[in-house]
Amino acid sequence: MNKAIPHDSAKLHVTGEARYVDDIPLPAKTLHLAFGLSSIAKGQIKSIDLSAVREAPGVVDIILSKDLPFGNDVSPNAHDEPLLADVSVNFIGQPIFIVAANSHLQARYASTLAIIEYAEEQPVISIEQAIKLDSRFEEGPRVYNKGDVVSAFKSSPMTIEGTLELGGQEHFYLEGQAAIASPQDDGEMVIYSSTQHPTEIQHKVAETLGLDMNLIKVEVRRMGGGFGGKESQGNALACACAIAAVRNNSTVKMRYDRDDDMKITGKRHDFRIEYTAGFDELGSIKALDVKHYVRCGWSQDLSLPVADRAMLHADNCYHIPNFRVESHRLRTNTQSATAFRGFGGPQGMIGMENIIDHIAFSLNLDPSLVRKHNFYTSEKKIKDGMKPQTSHYGMEIKDFIVHELMDELLESSEYYTRKTKVAEWNKENKILKRGIETSLRILTAIVQLSEETKYEGGNLEFLITDETGENNYTAPRTRGSITIFPAFLSHRVTPITKGKRYSLITWMLGDCFV
Repeated sequence: MNKAIPHDSAKLHVTGEARYVDDIPLPAKTLHLAFGLSSIAKGQIKSIDLSAVREAPGVVDIILSKDLPFGNDVSPNAHDEPLLADVSVNFIGQPIFIVAANSHLQARYASTLAIIEYAEEQPVISIEQAIKLDSRFEEGPRVYNKGDVVSAFKSSPMTIEGTLELGGQEHFYLEGQAAIASPQDDGEMVIYSSTQHPTEIQHKVAETLGLDMNLIKVEVRRMGGGFGGKESQGNALACACAIAAVRNNSTVKMRYDRDDDMKITGKRHDFRIEYTAGFDELGSIKALDVKHYVRCGWSQDLSLPVADRAMLHADNCYHIPNFRVESHRLRTNTQSATAFRGFGGPQGMIGMENIIDHIAFSLNLDPSLVRKHNFYTSEKKIKDGMKPQTSHYGMEIKDFIVHELMDELLESSEYYTRKTKVAEWNKENKILKRGIETSLRILTAIVQLSEETKYEGGNLEFLITDETGENNYTAPRTRGSITIFPAFLSHRVTPITKGKRYSLITWMLGDCFV
């Protein structure tokens, strides 16, 4: 405790010796790939003229969807995301063909020379358009409902309504997406990938090549940032490299330049949060109706669990006796939104925090007081015999220590002293203003694990599923393995019954600022 401990790779990082995918030495005849991308958001492909691409310097191979030997899918689960567009395109930047050339620059240049004729259609871009056209991934909204919201609104002394718009966010990892595929003996393939999900890379490459998973080895030494942007977005590069490697019997590499990376890959989900809150003169919430409108993009990717988690975080750390949360997962002709740090949780929590602030300002009360009035029952009171309160998804909140944390935060940050100074400053300055705020977050993790799957003591045991359906835990090996060198994950998750829902709670303090 209280000692500076250097990061395991700190020396390699500061000296520039840390090796990333783009630093791996390559054989002399390695091929380099680039995607030819759609220039429209929605439409049908009428014709493709690739003659100029074929004649470009250094071009060795061109791959279209009709050339794929087996699967044409790089989605994480829904099988709705083709590696290469076939007939229709669904967003600007969707891959249509692959160019293999002798250098990265040659491949990239050649990919821009295609002449593609489209029958363009009207795209759905915004949340407003998707709502109007009922463009969605499910047959209707998902709803959590607790108590009697309608009756509680009728008896609430005061109500407010509001809307919060949350835009998307680019991951902007320092190391862009990159992958290398290297054919081995007996039909095996080694994939080097900058990915957060090597198991999925293994699965998708095996599907694309029509091979058993035990023939695919995936190696991840480190990533130069991921933040969720490398959970499913690396599938396309790895699969493209694997296909080209088999076709040309050569090591193949692909990396996105930053502009292509930002065109092709998914972002954080945009949200529109509409709410109506009923409360009393102390700001204690009696009824709350929240609607989440989520812009998911053109394919499902991980949007459904992201939207689910936003719903589960919609209460943050507050007990709402009568609570309704409604979630709309909207389909748009934009990049497929994907995992991003917090995985929907931040959107759900900031929506609730905005509601608390709105109530406080409408009553001219300090927001920290309104927060205290709405916290779940404290752990201390539960130990003294008070019944625990229940969240809108049916979990009893027992180990709740936010009351004590909040008091400690206000005291240690000198919140009230600083608030007085802020008020004095704002009174004396007509143009430059200051502000101060408190904010707490409760992070709820809903997990589904099999009885055998477990995280323990900083080590992750990998579940490798072979073609017979048997589950085998393996250490890194040379055949059919996922190799991740750094041990990670400091939390312990107890093995639980298959398919059962549990919540794991951790606390985060938002410090005050001036």
